[in-house]
Amino acid sequence: MAQRELKICLLGDTGVGKSSIVWRFVEDSFDPNINPTIGASFMTKTVQYQNELHKFLIWDTAGQERFRTLAPMYYRGSAAAIIVYDITKEDSFQALKNWVKELRQHGPPNIVVAIAGNKCDLSDAREVLEKDAKDYADSIHAIFVETSAKNAINIHEVFIEISQQIPVLDAGEGTAGKGFKLHRQPSETRTCC
Repeated sequence: MAQRELKICLLGDTGVGKSSIVWRFVEDSFDPNINPTIGASFMTKTVQYQNELHKFLIWDTAGQERFRTLAPMYYRGSAAAIIVYDITKEDSFQALKNWVKELRQHGPPNIVVAIAGNKCDLSDAREVLEKDAKDYADSIHAIFVETSAKNAINIHEVFIEISQQIPVLDAGEGTAGKGFKLHRQPSETRTCC
């Protein structure tokens, strides 16, 4: 079975749950007292998608302003970016738009973008309407999903959705091939609460 390495970076403000999403996906665990990421952290996980193994090389970037200038180092060469906001903090959603703008200006031209509204288990404290976030994601042709790292809601699904959006290698092309033919499937919206 063929294996592909897919570099994925997580972007977003501090405290939105980027590290918790990665830990839930890779280790299937949740730590409510996780420390803020310094610079970036790196983890991998391999999953089967159709007839390929996708080895996700996951870069979890720091959200603090002082580390923001390092982000381009991590999203360059990425197949996908998951930009995370906290559904209970409107300002994190507004900041997400700046992350998207920066990614579009300085990131790879065909990068797959996923918008993840994290902490959907706290829907009673919601400040960002799901419809508003979905409309924004649709306007930039991004995957949209609401997640809960705490309750393991839609974490695995966002990575599977990314796998579906990554260009498929044509048979006989191999990983050393120079180009990809883009076979995109329409994205599905996943909601949780």
